[in-house]
Amino acid sequence: MAPGDPIRVEMTKWEGRPHWEYDGVYLGADEHGEWLGFRVGTFYRRPGMEFVATFSGVMLVPAGGAAHLAAFNDQAAKAAIYVDMATPAAWDGRVLRSVDLDLDVVKLQDGTVYVDDEDEFAEHTVEYGYPADVVAMAEASAREVFAAVRAGVTPYDGTAERWLRELQVSQGM
Repeated sequence: MAPGDPIRVEMTKWEGRPHWEYDGVYLGADEHGEWLGFRVGTFYRRPGMEFVATFSGVMLVPAGGAAHLAAFNDQAAKAAIYVDMATPAAWDGRVLRSVDLDLDVVKLQDGTVYVDDEDEFAEHTVEYGYPADVVAMAEASAREVFAAVRAGVTPYDGTAERWLRELQVSQGM
C-alpha cells in the first residue's frame, strides 16, 4: 500500500461476532509498524452504536504481530491514547482484520492511565470460552502496554505526533 490509499478496519469479537468497522487512509510505516489515519468525520459503527468522529487519530498496527492495536488521538478526543488488546492484526487486501479481546489501556488527555473492561474480559473468557493461550496473550499484552504507556516509552512518547501531522497534511489542514 502507498500513503493515501484508502483502507478499512473490521474488528470482530470472539467467534466472528461483529464489532467496530470504519474507513481510513494508509499513512506509511516506520520501525514501530504501519500507521493508519482517521479524519474528523470518520463514521464508526458497531452493533448498537455508531458515531461520526469529532476528532482525528492515527492507529499503529505494531510490527512483529503484537497482540494490540494502538490509537493516538488529537486533543478533541476524550482519550489521547486508546489501545485495544486484540489478536495480531492481519491484512486482507486493504481491509485490516483483528479480534478485539475486550481489555483496553487508556490514557486520558489529563494523563490518567488505566486498564479498562477487565470485567468484560472476565465475563467473555467464560461466556465465549477464550482458550487459555488467548487469555494469557491478552493479559500479558495489557500488562506490557500499560507499563509502556504509563512510562511514556516509544511509541507512547509522542512518536504518533509525526503521523497525526501527516494525516493533517493529507486533509489539507
